[in-house]
Parts: sequence; structure tokens; C-alpha cells
Amino acid sequence: MRRLLVSSAAVVALLAGASTAAAQDPHAGHTGHAAPAVAQSEDARLAAFFEQAFQERIALSPQQMTSLGIKTDYDRLDDATDAAAERALALAERQLVQLNDQFNPQTLSADSRLSWRLFEYGVEQARLSNRWRDWGYQFAANGNPTTGLPVFMINNHRVSSVSDAEAYVARLVEAERVMGEISATLRARAAAGVISPVFVFEPTLANTAAIISGAPFDDTADNPVWADFQRKVGALEADPATKERLLAGGRAALTGAWRRGYQGVLTALAEVGAQAAAMPDNAGGVWRLPEGEAFYNARLQLSTTTDLTADQIHEIGLAEVARLQGEMQTIMTQVGFTGSLQEMFAWLKTDPRFQYPNTPEGRETYLTDSRAFIAQVMEAGPRYFHDLPESALEVRAVEPWREATASVAFYNSPAADGSRPGIYYVNLSDMTQVLKPQIEAISYHEGAPGHHFQIASAQEMESLPRFRRFGGYGAYAEGWGLYSERLGKEMGFYQDPYSDFGRLSLELWRSVRLVTDTGLHAKRWSREQAIEYFQRNSLLSERDIVKEVERYLTNPGQATSYKIGELKIMELRQRAQAALGSRFDIRDFHSVVLGSGSVPLEVLEDQVDAWIAAGGGARD
Repeated sequence: MRRLLVSSAAVVALLAGASTAAAQDPHAGHTGHAAPAVAQSEDARLAAFFEQAFQERIALSPQQMTSLGIKTDYDRLDDATDAAAERALALAERQLVQLNDQFNPQTLSADSRLSWRLFEYGVEQARLSNRWRDWGYQFAANGNPTTGLPVFMINNHRVSSVSDAEAYVARLVEAERVMGEISATLRARAAAGVISPVFVFEPTLANTAAIISGAPFDDTADNPVWADFQRKVGALEADPATKERLLAGGRAALTGAWRRGYQGVLTALAEVGAQAAAMPDNAGGVWRLPEGEAFYNARLQLSTTTDLTADQIHEIGLAEVARLQGEMQTIMTQVGFTGSLQEMFAWLKTDPRFQYPNTPEGRETYLTDSRAFIAQVMEAGPRYFHDLPESALEVRAVEPWREATASVAFYNSPAADGSRPGIYYVNLSDMTQVLKPQIEAISYHEGAPGHHFQIASAQEMESLPRFRRFGGYGAYAEGWGLYSERLGKEMGFYQDPYSDFGRLSLELWRSVRLVTDTGLHAKRWSREQAIEYFQRNSLLSERDIVKEVERYLTNPGQATSYKIGELKIMELRQRAQAALGSRFDIRDFHSVVLGSGSVPLEVLEDQVDAWIAAGGGARD
């Protein structure tokens, strides 16, 4: 796949260790005219190091190997213990020492120095994340490890041989160990005072119980995992006796080890849920935890890849809320609505013309509309991007058994080997809570040109080290997703003014996040205060407002990544347009932003500044 990349020569002075040319480095041992050959040789050696380091890291995760299309340890699941997390960090630290011992950055090209910088930054982030690992909530309002495993088995574990089917069964058995590890961590964190808010437990218990319901656990319709295994075994080229043996093994694994593992988690959840119910302040922000303020500051740093404080982020949010509500007033005037902004919100949320029917037909219409929005992006894409991803993109409804704890919409990356498309999932559990004016922008964010163009494209950049192709930073990825919502307007979409109002409402939503996330965790807002602020300042449905606030409470800091990332991308674009004038080409800018894979915002800024200094343009 052809990829246009920013010229690396211009970034030399901006990257770590780049102040001296390779020809001047005493370690090189050559005169200046031989330096390019030395750099090429060292670049190749460094690339081999990064590949070996990547292989060592994924060897610790059978499930990550599976997601990458590698069938090593295909009969195993990941280790969910603290000891495994310590091993992963220790490996990363050893690799960083090896990197510094075995290579001299002055003998490398600028592209290789960027990879060096990102490798080092990744270890620093892992160090910070590991420091606060025990403060995290395993079970959150928008996801938990019990529902993740069935999704993994269905979407990732391919069965193309009898041995693959046997590995599937072995993983079903492995679930008992994994669920035991999850239960042990849940109890250990609870003993230390880290207990998920009380509202998490009822839906989590229901979703977890659903995983061990249906045939073969009872006489109702097939359980999704059992249905998946039957389908995959049925498609094998094997004799009937072999297939029957495999199905018998799968049935026994599900009704035995799989069920025991999930029953163990249900018991642990019930115990800890009772503790949560007995705590009067359990539904508050993380400030109430031991060292809660320091934990939240670390979460902000990890989520935004910046040093912005909670107060700064809060003020940015307030300013953006005011700006966007002003733009929404303009559209209200355009459509002739004479009431207040809050009255406009109420009308859009209650008038049936802005909702899909709460029926199977209504759900299918939502999916059809989303697919149409994606299709028009693909058609217009070449005018805004030099390259589009090769991976396919599908729109799917979230499976019913995980709707209660799934997000409103989200993206699953494609398989590296092309065996699985990128998937834009939408949660259609209650169509009365789905607003038509917002569907277009959500499609651009989660699908194209949002996460699919960024994540699938990065995976397809074979010139990058794999730790960059398959790694990522939330502020970059979610910032790009939110930027893509606005880009859709430039691409000629949002022809319906109500849809454009919906676009602004989604950007407003992400701005409200800055205010409420920091309000909950740094300014000690109550859950009710955050909900009330959301109700006054957003178009979200009542159900989604509650889900959003509960998400922030259980995943502190993450929600700040969207708007902080988008603001940085827009700042850099405006800087480039001002500096380059008529030489600015939107396709080149997008190549620069996307051309290095997912990076911290400070690195993205350096890349764009270097491109501007080089005069713009792009090269192969």
C-alpha cells in the first residue's frame, strides 16, 4: 500500500538525541560521506531489535497473538494476575536498557530516532500506569473482563482445522483459571478500599450471568459462544465422528470449567457489591480513594499525553461549551426555532421524527443509514486523503448479551492478516434513546474517516515497527475521531441542518466531558451534580447521560482524551494553514497526521512543525 510520509530530514533537530548529525558522531567510526550507509545499517539493526522486542512482548499474551493472526499458544488465554503485569513491565524495562546499551541514536536516521523516542515514551507510560494499577476498577460502567472473553472467542479465534477447534475447547477450559484470577484481584482490591461504585454491580451481574445462560446451560436458545463453536466446527472439512467429538468436548467445557469460572466471578461480585452498598460515599469520584488526587493526575497524564492540570482541563471545557452553544444558536435561528437551547434539546429528544422506531425494523434502518454515511465517505475520501485503508469496514449492532455495559458506539480494529474487518459497533438496546440527528457524526467518528482510517491505516504501514503499528494513545486516536466529525462537514456532508446540529451536539458532549470528568474527580462533584450539568448542557438522552457519568466515575480521565486531542489537531492544522498559505494541501496534512501511526500529542506537534519548516508537501 502506497503511503505518503512527511520528510524526516526536517525533524532531526526536534527529536531526542538529534542535535548532531550521524557523520559527526565518534561512535560511527566513519567520515561524513559514509554516514548514510552507516545509518542504513544501523537502521536495519534497530528494526530487527524492535521486531524482536515486539515478539517478546506479545509472547506474554496469547490473546494478542491471536488478534494478530498468530496461532502460537492458541490453546491458552492471558494471565490476569498482578504477577503477569509485573513481568510485562520488567520485560519492557530490560528492553529499554538493551536499546540504550546496544545503539547510539547519532548513528540512526530521523525515522529511527522517532521510533526510539516512541519506544522510550511507551515504557515511561507503562511505568506510570503500573504504578497505579491497583487503583483501577476492574468492573466499569462501560465494560468488564467477563464480557470481553466471549467477544474474543467469537470474533478472534478462527477455526480452520481440527487442532484449532481443540484449542477453542482448551480456551473454554482455561476460562476457569482466568475468572479465578479476576475474582482474586477483585477481592484483593476491595480489601484495600478500591471498590467499583455501587451502580456497577447490578448490570455487571446480569451481563455475567447471561454468559452462562442458554443452551447448553439450559433449554433455551443457544448461548452465543456455543452457537459460534457449533458454526465453526460445522464448517470444518472433517468426518462426522470427529465433529461430534469436538462438539461433545465444547459442550463439556462450557458446562464444566467455563460455567464454574463464571459462577466464581458472580460470587465474588455479589460479595464486593454488598460492600459497595454499605459504603455511603461509594458512588463518588476517585478523590475518596487513598492517594486519590495523585491517581487522578496520573490518569489525566496517561489519557491526554500532556501535563495539563485538572483545573486547566476544566476551564478548557467551560470555554468550549460556551463556544459550541453559540454555534448551535445559529442553526436554531436557521431552522426557525424560537425557544431556548434547552428547549431545543428537549424537543429533539421527544419528537418522534428524530427517533427510530423501537422495533427490529427501526434497528435495521439505523444500521442501513450508518452504512450509507460510511459509503459516502469512501466515495469522497480521495479528495481528502492520498490513501484509504485496504481493510474492509462493517457496521454491526452490539450483541444483546452485552448491551447493558457496552458503550453507545465503538470500533474494533481489523485483523492484521485481513481475516477480520474493522467493525463499527452500535448499541441499539433502546431505540427511544437514539437520536437521528447524531447518527451521521457518530458514523464518521467510529467508522470512516475516523477510527478506521487511523487504526486500520496504521496497521497497514509495514515500514513502521510493529509496536507502532499496533500500539496507540487515546488522545491521538480519540482526537482524530472527533476531528473526523468536523471533517465530515468540510467533505460536504450534514446537508440536513438538524444533522449539523447533531454534529455540534456531539462536540459539545465531548466538551461537557472535560467539565464533568474533572468536576467529579478533582472538584468533588456528586454523581447527581454531573448528571444535572449534562442535562442542562447537552443533547444526550437521559439514559445515555446517566451511562456517561457512570462511565467517567469508573474510568477516570479517559473521557478527557477526545477533546484535548481534537483541539491539538485543529491547532496544528490552523498553524500549518497560516504558515503555508496556498501550499497547504489537506491531503498532505492528513498524511502527516496519520503517517507516523498513533503518537503522543507532543510528538504529533513536532512532526507537523517539521513538515511546516520543510515547506509542506509530502513524499513517498
